[in-house]
Amino acid sequence: MAILNTRLTSGTAANIYASTNNSAITTIHLCNNTGATVTCNVYIVTGGGVASGNNVVYTNLSLTAQNTYIVYAEKFILSNGDSIKANCSVADSVTATVSSIGI
Repeated sequence: MAILNTRLTSGTAANIYASTNNSAITTIHLCNNTGATVTCNVYIVTGGGVASGNNVVYTNLSLTAQNTYIVYAEKFILSNGDSIKANCSVADSVTATVSSIGI
């Protein structure tokens, strides 16, 4: 099992996880480190694709101050080259933690 932490940007959605070989995402934590509410977007992108409305899984997810949202009920199965991308409304306000395992 591997864990990867990434601070989110406010511009173009950036990789928070890139699959090498096949992998399963066991959890995603989105932690708002600020004293204000922010919003986040999370995308599951097939290899070579870009984040868009066609692959968004969480859009304008509201995270209140000092709060964490945990994605754990759904396991995302990714192929080689697939990725998870995310951004938020205020740069560096949210840390995304992704837990994955190779399959």
